Amino acid sequence: MSDASFSLPQPAAPGEPRPWVRTVLAMSLDGKISDRGRRAARFPSAVDQQHLEQQLAWSDAALFGAGTLRAYGTSLRVRRDELLHQRQQRGQPPQPVHIVCSRSGALDPAMAFFEQPLPRWLLTSPTGHQRWQGQHQFERVWAGPMAADGFDWAAVLAELHQAGITRLLLMGGGQLVATLAQLDLIDELRLTICPLLLGGSQAPTVCDGDGFSLDQAPWFELVSAKPAADEIFLHYRRRGRPPI
Repeated sequence: MSDASFSLPQPAAPGEPRPWVRTVLAMSLDGKISDRGRRAARFPSAVDQQHLEQQLAWSDAALFGAGTLRAYGTSLRVRRDELLHQRQQRGQPPQPVHIVCSRSGALDPAMAFFEQPLPRWLLTSPTGHQRWQGQHQFERVWAGPMAADGFDWAAVLAELHQAGITRLLLMGGGQLVATLAQLDLIDELRLTICPLLLGGSQAPTVCDGDGFSLDQAPWFELVSAKPAADEIFLHYRRRGRPPI
């Protein structure tokens, strides 16, 4: 599953500069990213794990929600020598920044994640910021700009860009993906279709939240589709909303 292109398109949306946002997720045949218990999704193959590591190596930072972190307890690191070399050639540090998004900041400091040798940031509210004062687990505890119903994501991405992050990998979960999709802040999707059915209304999907009406749904264009054994690796890029 090699992809030699690491060129960075410019975001299509006008306004302040922001990172190019690439979402990478593995899903079941029916679009679920976990089971009804919202446990860690360990169904992708070793090939998909290599694919995920490659996407991580592309990024300056990886963003994921607190629920995703709680399910896994750890995060993925770039380990393969060729990917580490590519990062060095591009002037990137060995590991991207791992940014946990949690408004409450309610995370267990005993998680194995905090023992991993990688840079960690926490994107949180002023309340969450207070929770982590005087702690050392995160290199940066960031009370992000807020809107009436949560984070002001346009402002968050603008601040990330100012901090030197131009390639942002969004690793879930479905609620976080839905929030950025609603704001038209996802530029690219990398989806792995895995050969199982999970079903159930309680199982999270690639894009949770309240959903979209047909006339408001974000549309994407297919760049490539690559089968590998029983999985299919899909690459989509954002396009304009066509009339229904």
